[in-house]
Amino acid sequence: MLTPSRDRANDLAESMSPIASHIGQVVGALGSQWVQPEQATLLFATPGDVLAGCTTHELALEPVEAIVLDQATRIDEFDGLEEVELVLSYLASTTQRIVTSLPVTSAVADFCKRHLKRAISLPSADTSVADGPRRGTLQFRITTEPLEHEALKVVENILASGTPHVLLYCRNDDRAADVGDYLTLHGYLAGAPGDTKVPVWLGVNPLEVRSTIGDHKHIPIISCDVPTDVDDLDRRHGTSDQGFVVVLPREIPHLRATARQAGYEVVPFPPEIKKSAGPIAALHDSIRGVIEKEDIAPYLFALESLFEEYDAAEVAAALALLSKRSVTTEVAPANTPTNVPAWAKLFVGIGARDGLEPGDLLGTITGEANVSGDTVGRIEIKENYTLVEVHDSVAQAVITALNGRTICGRAARADFDRPQRGGGGHRPNKSRNS
Repeated sequence: MLTPSRDRANDLAESMSPIASHIGQVVGALGSQWVQPEQATLLFATPGDVLAGCTTHELALEPVEAIVLDQATRIDEFDGLEEVELVLSYLASTTQRIVTSLPVTSAVADFCKRHLKRAISLPSADTSVADGPRRGTLQFRITTEPLEHEALKVVENILASGTPHVLLYCRNDDRAADVGDYLTLHGYLAGAPGDTKVPVWLGVNPLEVRSTIGDHKHIPIISCDVPTDVDDLDRRHGTSDQGFVVVLPREIPHLRATARQAGYEVVPFPPEIKKSAGPIAALHDSIRGVIEKEDIAPYLFALESLFEEYDAAEVAAALALLSKRSVTTEVAPANTPTNVPAWAKLFVGIGARDGLEPGDLLGTITGEANVSGDTVGRIEIKENYTLVEVHDSVAQAVITALNGRTICGRAARADFDRPQRGGGGHRPNKSRNS
């Protein structure tokens, strides 16, 4: 399976490994801590890592029976599909090819037209029941793993309001035990449903819970794991007027679709506060409109790795700032002086073959040359070298700071870029607006 990132490959491999071991299959992922991943029968990797393995003859793709392109739109947005096409050239003509994409962009559609000529298309369908009965409202909280951290916050919020008990559903007994231990560690005693001595009740099978405690319409219910389907959601939350779900960013589209099918409206938790007037209210309204009416699933996938580094609120605030800057730039009068600085293009003798990522070079430039990130422009990583644009005013300082500096295990060599270098050189400088 080809994935957009090494983290995605590793996560999928870890998820698949327990299942695969039961049927005698070996799972591995390239670019992370897996022993001899090249020998795996189920391999997860980025197109670049697979291509590198083929080039060095560490990977042989001729025996591969099926290849899956995961999140093709995201791969295209960040790295392009050129490396994927090169990987396909190593496959046998009989290899089954599967592409998943949300949404299917024109670039992905063109790729499929050229490389999956006889493929069957399974388009996503809106399975909501717009005119069906409304069952109620579900509140959700987006978080990163482990989910029990956010479940604890929801439990705390509910019990602080004076509610004596809260029922928390988990997917299996082991998961319930882990969540119960975590809540108890923080002072919220957890036990079996109906135990009046503890504030938190842990359940796995909704039908068994219902037979134990009877009518629990007014008991708040939290799903610590997103319901798998309509029946699972309805069995858990259909008997209570207060439902909460803790979800990962990538699970939001599934939750929304499942809730619509079951007749539930989904809203963020805590409930939204009273609207204010002014520019902040306008910003809130525009964001609500996008969330409620637009397909944001691909962007949740794209931002998921950031949620592991920063709180989701920080990411949202940063995007709001970027949006404001973009709007300010667009509405500036044509005759307004912009004081746009001149840019210099630098050559750095380290490239993709050394494992260089844009963040590596950006961090080195800002850290070693003591310049701000907004003085660094486009970074083009080639196979053997990298081109980077910086403000003219800091170009010499960046060159001095980079020369001899170790990056990705190699001593860097930096200089002003020349339009033609060596045998074929590379393309002439382009203006920043090209």
